[in-house]
Amino acid sequence: MDIAHCYLKGNADAVEFCPHDPYHNVLAVSTYTLQEGSQPCRHGSISLFNVDVEPGHLDMVFSEETAGIFDIKWNPPGGHASPFLAQADADGYLRIKMLEGCCNGVEGVNLKEITNEKISNSMCLYLDWNPSATSITVGLSDGSVSIVSFLESKLEIQEEWKAHDYELWTTSFDIHQPNLVYTGSDDCKFSCWDLRDKPPNVVFQSSKVHKMGVCCIEKSPHDPNTLLTGSYDEFLRVWDLRSISKPLNSINLGGGVWRVKHHPFIPGLVLAACMHNGFAIVAIKGNNAEVSETYKKHDSLAYGADWQKGEANHIGGNTKPLVATCSFYDKLVRVWRPGNDLIL
Repeated sequence: MDIAHCYLKGNADAVEFCPHDPYHNVLAVSTYTLQEGSQPCRHGSISLFNVDVEPGHLDMVFSEETAGIFDIKWNPPGGHASPFLAQADADGYLRIKMLEGCCNGVEGVNLKEITNEKISNSMCLYLDWNPSATSITVGLSDGSVSIVSFLESKLEIQEEWKAHDYELWTTSFDIHQPNLVYTGSDDCKFSCWDLRDKPPNVVFQSSKVHKMGVCCIEKSPHDPNTLLTGSYDEFLRVWDLRSISKPLNSINLGGGVWRVKHHPFIPGLVLAACMHNGFAIVAIKGNNAEVSETYKKHDSLAYGADWQKGEANHIGGNTKPLVATCSFYDKLVRVWRPGNDLIL
């Protein structure tokens, strides 16, 4: 099950496998460390690792100091797009970095910042690319959401509005209808907005289902009607967008559901970071959702989680893809394979 692990200097909060061919072995990891005092300082880092499964190596090939980072995301592959990594900073900046170097991820790989934009005096907490990689939605600590265009290597704020009363922990584009954006906040509300309206209009808002803050929202890439939400209240909820009054199903994962990632090829298979209760792989089929596997080899807050992309990297008919996970206070990154057969 375990492939390799690495300890970082800062508190690890996000891991993201590169989805671009031929860089599927490149893993990006970000950190966020708060130095308290009369003048608090939030600093962080971003690192690239080469994941080499056979000898079981996790080799750092690039690292740089940054402002504290809350979230990172690679741009979706497609067309002739280069691999870009966007980062949401504690100092209110959105930064875009381009992956440079040879394609085997062993040597010479680095990130070069190509543009940045001061989004807000508040902190940037979360980001998501639209499917065409031409726009990014950013969640802010004052409850606002920004829509930022990324064209010809330049960032420009297109829309910004106060979407929630408290921290906006998550926001995402609907990958099947990119004119729709979802937001979730510490105010326990889960909302959908239509960008065709100026200013964006609320399509729906769920305010009574989540008992605590909404941490993550993930549209299924395999089913245009299925969407997942995760909350501090420890429930992963499955929604049918055709009937949004209440979730189809909910499952208690024993810890705040901070991140959720759909398996790239197997519909209904979900990787979840459960804060105080490690990581879980959840199988969702119809109205049924159950935990198929747990991973508890981290000793701190389970924050970052991702599946490796690329069919060539998945053995046995895509049944056992690599998984990367990270935890906060123990500054630990792990790469592992699920122990169970994951075909639904």
